[in-house]
Amino acid sequence: MAKHKLKQFAELNTFSNVYHHVQTQYHVPDFKLKGQWGKKHFKNENPIVLELGCGKGEYTTAMAQAFPNKNFIGVDLKGNRLWTGAKKALEQSLSNVAFLRTRIENITTAFAPHEIDEIWITFPDPQPEEKRAKKRLTEISFLNRYREIIKPSGILHLKTDSQPLYTFTLDVIQQYGHCLLLSTPNLYQEPNCFLGEHHELLVNIKTHYEKKFSAMGFNITYIRFQLK
Repeated sequence: MAKHKLKQFAELNTFSNVYHHVQTQYHVPDFKLKGQWGKKHFKNENPIVLELGCGKGEYTTAMAQAFPNKNFIGVDLKGNRLWTGAKKALEQSLSNVAFLRTRIENITTAFAPHEIDEIWITFPDPQPEEKRAKKRLTEISFLNRYREIIKPSGILHLKTDSQPLYTFTLDVIQQYGHCLLLSTPNLYQEPNCFLGEHHELLVNIKTHYEKKFSAMGFNITYIRFQLK
């Protein structure tokens, strides 16, 4: 297993659609593509969509296939996970896909103000222990980071099997006056018309973790919102 991961990491470094921005020191410098993802990587001015904590990139690659006129960037720290999505994107010649290996905490060093049009958070670690609440990707400190990089009208999506994270996120949205657009505690019981233009992405794309937890009987929850 260790040799397999080492091989993946070595191969990951050769992929043209993968970037590394992993820093360990206190000060994290701006990434070389900050503010220039469209111009220098994608070479177009199409909207840019992030998937945070993208894992194996199931949503990133599927969205790229569904929307060829948008650019997609999957962000995750685990290189062995990124390898799967990055390799698939290259094999399928998806030129509107890139992956960034970094901590979500450093997201404002990788993207310029208002550079991002939309953010997806799909099945993140719910950090169930209260002492780790600040690690949740919808905690206010993370939302403040996202607000720096997303356009004022940009939409955020949370899809999770965790009822506590779903409730926590709704509470944060209400507490800080953000704009709740849509929420459901059981995604697959809702009619497609309720989900609007995103319904195909929401019901047809299933990550590894979604399939796993759905099979265990967990409801899949969904929240769509904007930051004030």
